[in-house]
Amino acid sequence: MSVAAEGRAGWRAALRAFAQPAAFSLFLLGFGCGLPFLLVGYTLSIWLREFGLELSSIGLLSYVSLFYVFKFLWAPLLDRYRAPLPMRGRRRPWLLLAQAALAASLIGMALVGPGGGLLLFVTLAALVAFSGATQDTLVDAYRIEIAPLDAQAALAATYSFGYRLGLIGGGAGALYLAEFGGWRTAYLCMAAAMAAPLLATLLSAEPAQPHAEIARPNFRAAFVAPFLDFFAHRGLLLGLALLVFVGLFKLPDQMLGVVAGPFYIDSGYDKAQIATVSKLYGVWIGLAGAFLGGFAVAAYGVRRCLLVGAIAVAVSNLAFLLMAQNPGATWAFIATISADNLSQGFAGTVLVAFMSGLTQSGHTATQYALLSSLANLPGKLIGGGSGFLVEAWSYSGFFIFSTLSILPTLLLLAWLWARLPPRPHRAPG
Repeated sequence: MSVAAEGRAGWRAALRAFAQPAAFSLFLLGFGCGLPFLLVGYTLSIWLREFGLELSSIGLLSYVSLFYVFKFLWAPLLDRYRAPLPMRGRRRPWLLLAQAALAASLIGMALVGPGGGLLLFVTLAALVAFSGATQDTLVDAYRIEIAPLDAQAALAATYSFGYRLGLIGGGAGALYLAEFGGWRTAYLCMAAAMAAPLLATLLSAEPAQPHAEIARPNFRAAFVAPFLDFFAHRGLLLGLALLVFVGLFKLPDQMLGVVAGPFYIDSGYDKAQIATVSKLYGVWIGLAGAFLGGFAVAAYGVRRCLLVGAIAVAVSNLAFLLMAQNPGATWAFIATISADNLSQGFAGTVLVAFMSGLTQSGHTATQYALLSSLANLPGKLIGGGSGFLVEAWSYSGFFIFSTLSILPTLLLLAWLWARLPPRPHRAPG
């Protein structure tokens, strides 16, 4: 098949994937996954900055979001055990519990606030992060199990549509509400918004499960077999290289997550401006990048898209120098957010398609949770100390450092290039 014919076939496959009945469910579930992410990260950092905390303290408190990184530790329980609810299946009952706990924890954050006891407030934020990470794990497994592998890239874009609308709610929506109604109102409204993904969970179909998964669970089958099988299929060296590559791919973007909100405040922008440019306009730009990534993988394969995405994520960080050199300038803010969010959206969808192809039937939730956790771990660990780096190097020095952090990723991709299939390819179970 010629490159042009292959591309046309890929575009048609992508369009068919968007027409699947599961697409709308994933849109709403994606909204539920995106909503809490900023509420324990970016948005929370602005709340804490306004409360009077130092950058170094905000960076340390950001470690509550590490639940998103270590979700693979309890993912085996979600793969092997059923939730204590009178419902059929294993994905939807656990998902309902996670979503209900998430909404309740958001209500707790709203009622307590940082002034009502910082320790209790941070504990509630940690519960939000834990519930949100559990929700992410279950939705990722649902997405992989409900659709054929060749539809994953486009279906990931559909999920990203809802996810980024959730980011608008947890970012711009929360900031607007906080600006005009206070932080308590903002977080109570975010809890109420979880009604949409809860409804989607109740109405969604349960994906079919392999026969092996209904066997009586045990510790080895739940916690050991998923990791042994991952390496058994590929070998130790290639398996480790793939894990390291996934961990490094989003490093430049993840490093900026903690300091971005305080950087905007320190540059002279108010919450309404940040909401409009960064978390409203920017999210739509990111959505365009997500759809572009989904179509690009379907049409041209995952390898070339990984290269383009890695370079774009790193180089886009240099755009933050425009804001550092032109504080308060709206044009610099818009240009920076355009470059950053377009590259994030493209690279994020490409990485989702790549990681989906690395999972094995029977271990979907556990293996994907491990991969997605690794995709955030290095950046989260460095991001927690980013406040200290900014205080030592200035914002401009930190942005340059974050751009250069992509070099190990590119070197590893060069080694992996001949060992990667051009398109996603799931390992046998």
